[in-house]
Amino acid sequence: MTDAPHLTPRARARQQTMRDIVRIGREHLATEGAAALSLRAVARDLGLVSSAVYRYVASRDELLTLLVVDGYDELGDAVDAALARVDASDHAERMRVIGRAVRAWALAEPATYALLFGSPVPGYEAPAEQTTGPGTRVVVRLVEVWEDAWRAGAVAVDDASLAPRRLSRDLARIRGQLGITAPDALIARGLFAWAALFGCVSFEVFGQYGADTFGDPQDLFEQHLDALVESVGLV
Repeated sequence: MTDAPHLTPRARARQQTMRDIVRIGREHLATEGAAALSLRAVARDLGLVSSAVYRYVASRDELLTLLVVDGYDELGDAVDAALARVDASDHAERMRVIGRAVRAWALAEPATYALLFGSPVPGYEAPAEQTTGPGTRVVVRLVEVWEDAWRAGAVAVDDASLAPRRLSRDLARIRGQLGITAPDALIARGLFAWAALFGCVSFEVFGQYGADTFGDPQDLFEQHLDALVESVGLV
């Protein structure tokens, strides 16, 4: 949400208020949790009467959607910024950089990460038309790595392991939607790596390893990244 020079003062003021609502909403998300998020409490911290805030955000669910989109966009921006510093021809390093950027953002923003990738918020369903685009930014970057590697002949795929017919149809649909040429085996491996990456990050963010199991969990994460790069077949 950025200012535009053609906006009227009133429109700019509204834009700033919306930014403040999202900022305070994320603060409440961190302290109260998504299920307890209250639009009236956000209005109070913003200095508005509760009736006034509804001119900007109609409901708690709309506030949650704003926070979901904001979180996905912030995560996507972090990944894009990290990728901008990497040689595009180094496919394995691009994949590692994506993983590191996801982990760093998740550890810095655990409450927003939990909203995006944790347990569903009771009674809330994210509207696909608003959240699918922002929510798929990271996986699209991963797909670009695998597709670029395939086109460059820098990925080893065992064609002997053919996908079952129903899965192959699903993978063909994904191939068409994303405009990629990679074969079934590579897409399936890539989907495994995507799920495993977020599983590794979630284990750390949600404390599933235990407090004292590892001196520095990043050491384990780097091992996991190497295994994921290998599983996709990047060479």
